[in-house]
Amino acid sequence: MIQRAISYWNLHRIPILMVLLSILFYTSFGYQLDRADFIKLLGLYLGLFFLCYKLIQFEKWNFKFLAISGTLFRMLLLFAEPNLSQDFYRFIWDGQLINHGMSPYLHLPKDLIIENGHLMHNAAELVSGMGSLSASNYSNYPPLNQFIFALSTWLSGKSVVGSVLVMRTVIILSDLGILYFGRKLLQKLNKSTHLIFWYFLNPLVILELTGNLHFEGVMLFFFIWSIYLLCNKKLLLAAIVYALSISIKLVPLLFLPIFLKYFGLKKSMLFYVVVGITTVLLVLPFYSLDFANNYMQTVGLWFSNFEFNAGLYNAIKKVALNFDAKPWELIKDYGKITPIIVLATVALFTFFRDNKKISSLLTSMLWVLTLYYFLSATVHPWYIIFLVVLSLFTEFRFPIVWSLSVVLSYWAYSNAGFKENYWLLSVEYIAVYGFMFYEIVRLHNKKMLFSKN
Repeated sequence: MIQRAISYWNLHRIPILMVLLSILFYTSFGYQLDRADFIKLLGLYLGLFFLCYKLIQFEKWNFKFLAISGTLFRMLLLFAEPNLSQDFYRFIWDGQLINHGMSPYLHLPKDLIIENGHLMHNAAELVSGMGSLSASNYSNYPPLNQFIFALSTWLSGKSVVGSVLVMRTVIILSDLGILYFGRKLLQKLNKSTHLIFWYFLNPLVILELTGNLHFEGVMLFFFIWSIYLLCNKKLLLAAIVYALSISIKLVPLLFLPIFLKYFGLKKSMLFYVVVGITTVLLVLPFYSLDFANNYMQTVGLWFSNFEFNAGLYNAIKKVALNFDAKPWELIKDYGKITPIIVLATVALFTFFRDNKKISSLLTSMLWVLTLYYFLSATVHPWYIIFLVVLSLFTEFRFPIVWSLSVVLSYWAYSNAGFKENYWLLSVEYIAVYGFMFYEIVRLHNKKMLFSKN
């Protein structure tokens, strides 16, 4: 046994040392970092990304080693309080509200705290923690997400730490599910299975999902599982699972039209009907006359009120302000135009691209979502994770570059007013656009080369 351990150490000592260094970095990030300390945040993040790259480079065919490493990094953060996001307070509020028989889609936290401050023993702490912006709006988290919030608060009783622990466990289990089904899907598509570790070991994924309790990972688990089921010709089950993905986050709704050519008209209709019925069944427990209006009103704010880490929007705003445009009017007008452009793009990829193979389908999804984020006025770092996953099943890797450069947007956390540094955002997007165009040209030249041969 000792001899085997010595032999393993001699073969893998450099990756083992990198894992140990990563453990120190994740521990420091999770338990010792003040998000206002941008220099420390940047240093830890860049260090973790470099170590991620080297671990995949050294051990890419050692599935067990990388899987255990990624799981260990997540477990390190199990008891850490989220330090880059305060959204978890809203999650706990919504969960406790449901457990009190009230809908988070019908009651504003700021009103409830005035009218019924004793509804929850920690109501003041939760409303203060979530911030005035969240407290002034109805919940925008879909039904299945709400069930998870309710389950976490029910299991943990009145403990905020306990609720965080339950939610974090759900997210970690979802990441393990992505590792499992993602690897199988890569095998189905004849791609290198080690690519899944660009998700599983990616610092953005670990810190923003496990660390800061964003539920993109749960959505992606159902999404990848659904696509894998499609590869195995299990249309009905795939549709049900796809609806579960939508019921965590709405983003997969954007891709529904793209399935039209993949299935053909009759099977598409069946797929859409099953997705629709499953989604409606999940909504029913929350349905009321005011539900749809309140929910759409809240979701609409993301198009017309909020700004963070925007790409093209910041460039347009810079030009418009030189012509005396009013920022509050500009974002509302921009928010009306953006959905039209995105829907037109979806239509183009639906009707003018061959989506008859899973690989083509996923590539179309990648480009549709990329354009949506390029146009969006709000691009939180964890949004990029969906692009990272999609890219692993295509020929493109620019989302991985984005998952590195997006750390520059964290500068906004370093000051009380969340004022952004447009020079840093320019570096972020120049890196993404530059690598994306490089890949497009490279792929074009590669196709030209093969066509000549």
